[in-house]
Amino acid sequence: MQTRNKVLDDISQLMTNAMGVAQGAREEAETAMKSMIDRWLADRDFVTREEFDAVRAMAQKAREENEALKARLDALESAKK
Repeated sequence: MQTRNKVLDDISQLMTNAMGVAQGAREEAETAMKSMIDRWLADRDFVTREEFDAVRAMAQKAREENEALKARLDALESAKK
């Protein structure tokens, strides 16, 4: 019986070690994939969400200023008539 338990213990230890190695390999593969994707995206000249939101806010402000100036110009033109 003692030998059987030793064999089962060895198999259990081997499986535990194999799972640890598999987990480490998975984490290493994820890290490598993330790095590769980050490099690929950096080479593509994409903008970040923050940059996009900043430009969108600037465009919205410019539109509002244009509308205000148009209303002012319309008011001045109608006053001349």
